[in-house]
Amino acid sequence: LEKVDPYRAKIMPVYTVSQVTRYIKESLERDALLADLWVSGEASNVARSAAGHTYFSLKEENTLMRCVMFKGGSGGEHILDGSAVSLHGRMSVYEVRGDLQCIADIVRPEGMGERSLELERLKVQLEAEGLFEPSRKRSIPSFPRRVGVITSPTGAVWHDIQNVTGRRYPLAELVLAPCQVQGDNAAPTIIEAFDAMNAEPDIDVVILARGGGSAEELWPFNEEAVARAIYASKPPIISAVGHETNTSIADMVADLRAPTPSAAAEMAVPDSRELNERIVFNA
Repeated sequence: LEKVDPYRAKIMPVYTVSQVTRYIKESLERDALLADLWVSGEASNVARSAAGHTYFSLKEENTLMRCVMFKGGSGGEHILDGSAVSLHGRMSVYEVRGDLQCIADIVRPEGMGERSLELERLKVQLEAEGLFEPSRKRSIPSFPRRVGVITSPTGAVWHDIQNVTGRRYPLAELVLAPCQVQGDNAAPTIIEAFDAMNAEPDIDVVILARGGGSAEELWPFNEEAVARAIYASKPPIISAVGHETNTSIADMVADLRAPTPSAAAEMAVPDSRELNERIVFNA
């Protein structure tokens, strides 16, 4: 007997993306549990729009859920990065991107999340030990010959630092110690990079850099071991982690903080054009 292909025997309908997304959304909103529930977790990636809406994530260890509280919701002032909250809302799908999200209408504070509490504890400890002390911070050499860079070798950050340094002060040699800049294995590789820099001869200054990212992605730069590696560095350190609004423990321990990796390169080397103009002016 000839086998019958079930897909040929019964022609299956083909749905559009919007049809499938809308079906998932309607299914979620019909579910009695998901349409009226309380959820607890730690708020992160908080962003407030000009229209008064609050977008954030609720996380628990390795699980993350996108959330939104529209203008007029109750308790939006409690949604802060690192705060542990309980929210009431309903699960839905944002059809434009197909994102699962919780639409919150009430938020109550539960105190600080465990990770943020640990961060505050570590800040107090390191400050008491003198790692943040301004008087111990070293000056950056005016005319460095060898500039160390600790960052990912594949990201835009390394490319930007090369461009800025080459344009401003091509006499400086860049020495890269590659590392991971996010994830569970990032902190050990950053520490290994500092060990490599300390073993490298004649490094005048080191740039520790990473581009912008979420609180979770920037977390390796809040690790105690990374802070102590910065403190123990032989050359002075310029830290450029994330954007100007991000402040990590690495920034607080470093000898100098830059708002961006490109700005760190500008701080590390002089501008040769300005130097030439001074020479001509004083001649």
